[in-house]
Amino acid sequence: MTEPAGAAQAYARISTHVLDTARGEPAAGVHVRLERRDTGGWNQLAQGHTDDDGRLRRWVPRLGWQAGGYRLIFYVEPYLGGGAFFPEITVAFQVRDPDRHHHVPLLLSPYGYTTYLGS
Repeated sequence: MTEPAGAAQAYARISTHVLDTARGEPAAGVHVRLERRDTGGWNQLAQGHTDDDGRLRRWVPRLGWQAGGYRLIFYVEPYLGGGAFFPEITVAFQVRDPDRHHHVPLLLSPYGYTTYLGS
């Protein structure tokens, strides 16, 4: 499917991918929220759920995406179950170049997680 002209510019260049390392498969349906730090605290920019491949892309409006502090909040308890050790995972990061693609994946297991700046 092709996108309308200019559609790519309507979204910020940020994506995430949640992988369940215990099951060896993508984590579908994980609720994720993106917030930006402003002078008054944290403000929500976008939210969504990972797709069947565990990905969220083209979900953050370009308007308001700028250099500064951000955090992704992954609500993993519904995915992992009620006994999850980490019911939510917050990953805070700095955007210095908003034109650069920021891919922030989460490798998830019942008792731990890992993240990094991907490409």
